[in-house]
Amino acid sequence: MMKLDTALVARDLRTVPAAARAAEETGFDAVWTLEAGNDAYLPLVMAAEHTDRIKMGTGIAVAFPRSPMITAQTAWDLAGLSRGRFILGLGTQVKGHNERRYSVKWDAPVPRLREYIESMRAIWRCWAEGGKKLSYQGKYYNFSLMTPFFTPAQHDYSDIPIYIAGLNANICQLAGELCQGLHAHPFNSPKYLREFVIPNVEIGLRKSGKSRKDFSIVSMTFAIAARTREELARLREDARRQIAFYASTRTYQVVLDVHGWGEVATRLNQLAAKGDWNAMAAAITDEMLDTYTVTGTFDEIGAKVRSRYDGLLDRIAFYFPYRVGVDDEAWRKLTSEFNQG
Repeated sequence: MMKLDTALVARDLRTVPAAARAAEETGFDAVWTLEAGNDAYLPLVMAAEHTDRIKMGTGIAVAFPRSPMITAQTAWDLAGLSRGRFILGLGTQVKGHNERRYSVKWDAPVPRLREYIESMRAIWRCWAEGGKKLSYQGKYYNFSLMTPFFTPAQHDYSDIPIYIAGLNANICQLAGELCQGLHAHPFNSPKYLREFVIPNVEIGLRKSGKSRKDFSIVSMTFAIAARTREELARLREDARRQIAFYASTRTYQVVLDVHGWGEVATRLNQLAAKGDWNAMAAAITDEMLDTYTVTGTFDEIGAKVRSRYDGLLDRIAFYFPYRVGVDDEAWRKLTSEFNQG
């Protein structure tokens, strides 16, 4: 059954305990943090401490600026603190951000991410076995030293689930082969998920002898909910601008190509280079907007989302997320009805 999640917005860490408790009480199955101006891991420390049931994960944390050892340590601690409710969500980000925002060398992202995941699993096995010899040798990462002083305390949650984010074939296949889940980008459509993402995930699943039931696809998709038609119209225009931004990045062209709109990506990329944000939004037609979003009042949106993504997504969160104190009763009613199927 599809689970309804939400983002945990943490611009101010002092708001996290109340927000996490409210998300749990409202009935969401999991909360996801973003690495968009703030650290993705810190809010989950407080979320784990101030909740009992709700799952939590990074959706996503950027992998390559952190050593796999650092990420393994953080994930190990969060898994223990949350008593197994933590999901490690990782993404590669794009070349420009790695090189110019993080000052990290950019290598072949999928082979490097493969070693990142494999090496973390080796580190966790070492710790789960009480610090037995650590040995991982790869092209990008090598780990061979672990002494008792640097070995963390054991706990019962060493099998930490890893979800990775990606749009393209190779990374979807890697997710199916090595991970427990995939973060499908919010810029998606049922056709793209059905005809591109899932077949590539299944290639990876077959390599590792797993089945689709062993794997979760999650997306913070453009499901737009509001109380009134006027609010919906405003939120649709916000979504139009955000989709234009995503579609201007060449990495995301595959989502347009599936629908025969690949040339729009080129035009949007040229407009972005000029900073013509209004023209970019205008390039996203109503047909395209309806393809990449689902819109409805709070009374409608649950059924619409289920109908649209049934069999395609296992977890879904709304791109415009739940916020404490805003439409609380409507969200509680929505989550209750959604959880009842």
